[in-house]
Amino acid sequence: MAEAPSRLTVSVSTDILAMWRRPRTVVARQLAQGVREERALAILLAGCLLVFIGRLPILQRGVVLAGEEGNFLRDVSYSFLGLMILAPILFYGLAALGRLIALAFGLRASGHGARLALFWAYLSAAPAALLYGLVLGLAGPGPGAQITGAVWLVAFLIFWTTGLRVAGGGEQHA
Repeated sequence: MAEAPSRLTVSVSTDILAMWRRPRTVVARQLAQGVREERALAILLAGCLLVFIGRLPILQRGVVLAGEEGNFLRDVSYSFLGLMILAPILFYGLAALGRLIALAFGLRASGHGARLALFWAYLSAAPAALLYGLVLGLAGPGPGAQITGAVWLVAFLIFWTTGLRVAGGGEQHA
């Protein structure tokens, strides 16, 4: 007989949407699922994939503007390699740095908690990255791209700091 799904199980897309309204609740729910490094890595890779997809319009615009010198396949390959292979390595280092900063502020985030806070913040801010890529790819550089990029960055930073506070016990798990 199959087990009934846990009350903690919520779809990723639902949690991403909820993160924009109630980030503490979502991060607490993610942390309550226990230490699962494979899940944290999957969250990071999903975020990297969404950001890669968001870069495609930008890459296409660059190729069109470059004319005959442009090579879309090369640019896509390099972007994919950078985001799916190299970026995760950098994110693990950034998570360790984030944990040290949290410890300096008296937050006792575990290594896994710090990684999950960063990776989940990146995935949750990815819809803004998709919009940024679309705006920059279609309209080019300008105020629209700057505003959209700023929204992406601010959302990511708010999500990450909130996640670190929840993981470190600095805020009540609502």
